[in-house]
Amino acid sequence: MAAVAAPLAGVRVIEVATFITGPYAGMLLAALGADVVKVEPPGAGDPFRLWAGTDTSPRFTAFNRGKRSICVDLRSAGGREVLHRLAMAADVLIENHRPGVMGRLGIDYEVLSALNPRLIYCSISGFGQDGPSAGRPAYDQVGQAVSGLMSLLTDGQHTPTPVGPTFSDSLTGLFSIVGILSALQARASSHVGQHVRTSMLQATLGFLVEPIAHLAATGQNPGPYTRPHQSQSYGFRTSDGTSLVVHLSTPDKFWQGMLRALECERLAEEPRFASYAGRVAAYEEIEAILAPIFATRPREEWLVRLQKQDVPCAPVNSLEDALADAQVAHLKLARRIGNEWEVALPVELNGTLPTGPAPRVGEHTDELLAVLGYSRAEADHLRALNAVA
Repeated sequence: MAAVAAPLAGVRVIEVATFITGPYAGMLLAALGADVVKVEPPGAGDPFRLWAGTDTSPRFTAFNRGKRSICVDLRSAGGREVLHRLAMAADVLIENHRPGVMGRLGIDYEVLSALNPRLIYCSISGFGQDGPSAGRPAYDQVGQAVSGLMSLLTDGQHTPTPVGPTFSDSLTGLFSIVGILSALQARASSHVGQHVRTSMLQATLGFLVEPIAHLAATGQNPGPYTRPHQSQSYGFRTSDGTSLVVHLSTPDKFWQGMLRALECERLAEEPRFASYAGRVAAYEEIEAILAPIFATRPREEWLVRLQKQDVPCAPVNSLEDALADAQVAHLKLARRIGNEWEVALPVELNGTLPTGPAPRVGEHTDELLAVLGYSRAEADHLRALNAVA
């Protein structure tokens, strides 16, 4: 079979972004085959590099595989000229600075689109490009809190301690990819680029369509347990000290199948549990009845019984457990590289390949300057001006 080109082979991306939102988008584009050049400030580079005391911390590596790195001081005239040349040959530019920063540096959409009308320029911010909150700093937990997501993950009134991974950061990176790929498709016919804009507030709020629908329908703010009640999702401890979940949803067959697995079919005769709506209303009562039953046998035995009845269920895995799962191995969803894990692109397409390691700070500066037409003497002159490193 002839080799299939990666979906974004030939697409050139400039990433002027730090931390998570922009780098995550850049990494996904690299996984799809794009040539992604990460523009970093001289010195330590992206601040996310240093979280583990080295220039390739696990957090940095997680979001920067498969890229090339060039160190450029964008505050200098020489550094801006390098960025201008990069942009003139690029298809996409991603930036995640506060609104106004790129304009002050002379590398905003207006400037760069004039140099390259085909450029798709993606601006990622915390709160949008204008409005009363636009200039405020924002990181993941700020995005979670202001959007309402945090109220669905924690009991904010009594225990407002943040939990979980970087939902707002990652969602923003994902939604920016939707915009970028849409703009690439539009450019195929218009031959003109555009300014793609998203923010942590927009992306996280856009993710919450179901909780917002609940609020509109009931007039009540949903909380962290609203969705489990509606979806009939339960978590139970078993006799060996491990946990499992069942997700019964609305089909009655899953409720009946679980009762058979637990050998408590008598509950099917209870009128208050006879309908999905009744079970939603009686969630706590059902949970209280089932918890002691699940505590009588080890998890694996319950999983076998439930799966035999075709009940949606799963062990509550640690990440280490998840990475060791047989289905994860079968789908090649992650691979061990030295002391690190590389997670595969979670979409299967023809022509996608592992993206390779994250770059060292400025690892490709000389290579990229040469590609941009700088002679060795010109590159040395830029270094003498501290415009590149």
